[in-house]
Amino acid sequence: MITSATSSCRFASPEKASVIAVSLRQIDLIDFRVFAVASFTPESQGTTVITGPNGTGKTSVLEALVYLGTQRSFRGSPREAMVRTGANRAIVRAEMRHDTSPTLVEAEIVLTGRSRTQVNRKVAHGRKDLAVATPCTIFSPEDLALVSGGPKLRRELLDDALSLIDAEGARAADEVERILRQRAALLRQAGGRVSADVATTLDVWDERLAHAGKILVTARERLVVALGQYVGPAYGRLAGVPDQVVVNQLYVRSWVGELFDALAAHRGDDLRRGVNTIGPHRDDLLLTLEGREARTHASQGEQRCLALALRIGVHQLVVMKTEMTPTLLLDDVFSELDPARSRALVAELPRGQSILTTAAPLPVGIEVAQIVDINQVTRHP
Repeated sequence: MITSATSSCRFASPEKASVIAVSLRQIDLIDFRVFAVASFTPESQGTTVITGPNGTGKTSVLEALVYLGTQRSFRGSPREAMVRTGANRAIVRAEMRHDTSPTLVEAEIVLTGRSRTQVNRKVAHGRKDLAVATPCTIFSPEDLALVSGGPKLRRELLDDALSLIDAEGARAADEVERILRQRAALLRQAGGRVSADVATTLDVWDERLAHAGKILVTARERLVVALGQYVGPAYGRLAGVPDQVVVNQLYVRSWVGELFDALAAHRGDDLRRGVNTIGPHRDDLLLTLEGREARTHASQGEQRCLALALRIGVHQLVVMKTEMTPTLLLDDVFSELDPARSRALVAELPRGQSILTTAAPLPVGIEVAQIVDINQVTRHP
């Protein structure tokens, strides 16, 4: 089934009169990536720029903060890659400010076993708790894959947004993920054979997946519609294109009809292959520009602008729905944009805290609050 949302540059992006300022006060890293021990303190308002050559850890600072809110690397790296060579665990600790209220978020990333995260010294349960404790929006060169790559990143974009604006949808995303793991394990154990016990257990998992999946997909579809009024205008301003250019977003389910019935129909295929072949984890967000599928028919410049517009759209929607301004993280994005589009991107960013990394000089006309060389990030012996 396909659900569509259409936006054009004619629609204005509404603004809230007042928002809750969220900012990173300090982040501490222990055995994370290239850092043995390090601390970073950005400006609470405006843009802090981290400069330095490639490979010196600039991106790792942003990656650590994003991990606290999402439990994954925005670079697509496995968890063990974030642990410094020679160490068996990494620690990330951030003090956040929600207006004047402090929030302490801590994560332990281990090579083997289960990593854990705490908010104010209490174990965090569910993606929403972490996303609200450490809300951030990341822009990076990898964002091109949001448009040009496979559907996984687009689903993650939607689910990350749900973590901040839709508690029911976020809980459903956690539940779907848990059920899919259990169902996949059962399918592998069955080895293609259907015993009475396997069939009975699959019935239970299918019923639960159908229930949670319906909630999650409905929330995603609702989100796609809400994003419609933000993504198109942001794309138009970034790309400098006429108002009549239309951006379409189509949510595409991986099944037709009721999910429980579709799971039953695909059970034989699932058992033969030992995987979950349909469900919310197989859905996609189809993006088009003027009726052209952006993934296959847009230029790389168009794809990059659309990816940035998606990030901006999510950020603006979060501000509108929650009255909270997430911290903006921009990883070397100016290396991928010409000066005019770089200035257009900065002009699109709402007020609040931004942290930007760059290995090159800043484009002319971009104002910042602080510039920090990566070698000035506090490192303790």
